[in-house]
Amino acid sequence: MVNKKLLAPCGLYCGVCGIYYADKNNDDELKKKLAKAYWTKPEQIKCEGCLSENKFYFCETCEIRKCVFGKGLNGCHECNDFPCKKIKNYPYKLATEYMLKSTPKRKDLNDDAKWIEWEENNWRCNNCGTVNFRGARRCRQCKNEIKNPFDL
Repeated sequence: MVNKKLLAPCGLYCGVCGIYYADKNNDDELKKKLAKAYWTKPEQIKCEGCLSENKFYFCETCEIRKCVFGKGLNGCHECNDFPCKKIKNYPYKLATEYMLKSTPKRKDLNDDAKWIEWEENNWRCNNCGTVNFRGARRCRQCKNEIKNPFDL
């Protein structure tokens, strides 16, 4: 069953987001790293998904999210203007690169469950099968190296 709260409008599946992952798994080490990246405190690294009531503050103020909802769409994958300036000028370059890969895939698959499976498989450890967060370099479970599926 698809958790609609995790279907971020920008094309980044929340189920493999570092913020969501750190919160869901109570990963204090990861929370500390992410807090530095987002200029916040580790205890503020909390999120239940971009479409939930309890989203990370950065998602709450996201211009891409506001744009998608303002157009009455579910995500950038439905927008004829993709990729627009809001995507291209997103403040985290690596996230932009992932959006540019993931959003067209979501549109091509035209099925949220298949897109989620594709996203999770991108970050699944080849050694133990654990689904890690987007951009992880090592599996949080077995410490096996994870190769970036997008070669970024």
